[in-house]
Amino acid sequence: MSYQIRIETPRLIMREFREEDAEALFEMESDPIVLTYLEVEPLKKLDEIYPIIERVQKQYEDNGTGRWVMIEKSSGELMGWTGLKLEPLETNGFTNYYDLGYRMIPRYWGKGYATESALASVDYGFNELNLEKINGGADVKNIASNRVLQKAGLELVEVFDHWNRPHNWYELNR
Repeated sequence: MSYQIRIETPRLIMREFREEDAEALFEMESDPIVLTYLEVEPLKKLDEIYPIIERVQKQYEDNGTGRWVMIEKSSGELMGWTGLKLEPLETNGFTNYYDLGYRMIPRYWGKGYATESALASVDYGFNELNLEKINGGADVKNIASNRVLQKAGLELVEVFDHWNRPHNWYELNR
């Protein structure tokens, strides 16, 4: 894999997905609490995480960006993932848009890490990728995720139906 990235904030290191991240990513992706607002089944076996890592690595090759792992500087522990993804699937009538996303192991929730990573992702999107617009969506009941998108500067545009549940649709223009 030739794509490499390292973005640092005061408390975080964000970098590309690697196979060595499998156990920590599996911990997160197998936790039903993490996936509460998503239409995703928790992983059951460690082997199931490797195709996900490969899919993200392919996004780097195809699109020049993708989700990044998020590492806590003070401990060196992988906390989850964050970043921008070129989304080819239709969501709220949009395709091929840059989606701001993040997902974390619960013991790291409520400490501002998602917001810190989202702000760095927005900065990267506008200043390195020269994007004109960044979008994000969140289940209306997922208060924490909605707050992160708002703190990152995205503005609520509308409420739409996704997975048969109301979701908020956000955007931020350059």
